[in-house]
Amino acid sequence: MKNYLQIILFSAFIFFSCSKLTDKEYMDAAVQYENSGNISDAIINYQKLVDEYPDSELAPEALVKQAALYHENKVKNIDKIESLKKAAEILISVSEKYPESKQAPSSLFMAGFIYANDIKDFKKAKEIYNTFLKKYPGDELASSAKDELEFMGLPPEEILNRKMTSSQTQ
Repeated sequence: MKNYLQIILFSAFIFFSCSKLTDKEYMDAAVQYENSGNISDAIINYQKLVDEYPDSELAPEALVKQAALYHENKVKNIDKIESLKKAAEILISVSEKYPESKQAPSSLFMAGFIYANDIKDFKKAKEIYNTFLKKYPGDELASSAKDELEFMGLPPEEILNRKMTSSQTQ
């Protein structure tokens, strides 16, 4: 009888440990891991959600949350620049894989912003902003993307001077 009970318990353990979680369960687990500071497992669960449920409405959100962890440099054993590049890469993938999602425009814009303002790779930032303007010309961030392109790399004082001069001549 004891062996029979052990077999049942072992079988139940194997069944539950091997069963696939739902997309919502992956999201909930990832958020719990993130809130407890276990960033590695949070990233793993966000990625499993995307890999196992690529058509889920939670998939773009999982990518955005994953990118935020890289943007905030919370991932261990990766330097700041590589972490920022990884964040931008993930954000770009949102607009490529989920172009119709509500996260797509802001994700692409944020990737350009990271390259322009955090990494200071203006060539890459211009490429991303121009792609953003082609894909989402009517988005609420379009005017911000145009401003970013116009004032990229300039110190704040110079931006203010140009804006003041522009408003005075109108």
